[in-house]
Amino acid sequence: MVQVDKQEGLDASAVPFDDPWYDATASGREERTGAGAPADGRPADGRPDAVPRQRVHSAAEIYLEVQRSPAFQEVRSRYRRFVFPAALAFLLWYLAYVVAATAAPGLMARPVVGVVNVAMVAGLGQFLTTFILTWAYARHARLRRDRAALDLRWDTQEMTRGVAQP
Repeated sequence: MVQVDKQEGLDASAVPFDDPWYDATASGREERTGAGAPADGRPADGRPDAVPRQRVHSAAEIYLEVQRSPAFQEVRSRYRRFVFPAALAFLLWYLAYVVAATAAPGLMARPVVGVVNVAMVAGLGQFLTTFILTWAYARHARLRRDRAALDLRWDTQEMTRGVAQP
C-alpha cells in the first residue's frame, strides 16, 4: 500500500493511493483504461453475462442497471431455486412434527430405545436437519453463486468508481 502523506503544493485529490477493492494482483483482473473495451458495450473481460461497463450518472441508476443485468438475474435465480424448496421442505417437516405431537401423542410416546421415544428422536431430527440444511446452503452458495456474485461486485465497484454517493 502506498503511504499517503500530505505534501506541500498538492491537494488531497491529487495524492495517489491503493484502492483495496481493486487489487489487480489478488483478483487476476487487469487495470483497464477504456482502450481495450469493445465498442458494442460488452464488458472488456469478454463475459457475455456481465454488466456492461457504460458510465451512468448516479449510483442509483448504476444499481438499477446491475439489478436488470442477466448476471444478477442468474445469481438471484440460483438463490431462489435452492432456498424456496429447502425452506418449504423444512417448514413441512417442522409442521409434521408439531401436528404429530398434538394429534398423535400415543405415537410420539412410543419407546424406541429404553426411555428414548419417537418424539425425542423426531426433536433431535429437527436439530440435525437444521445443521444439514445450513451445510447444504453454504455448499450451494460456494459452488453455484459466490463466483458470479463476486464478479457482479467487481463490476459494480468499477461502475461506481468516481460517482458521488448521496
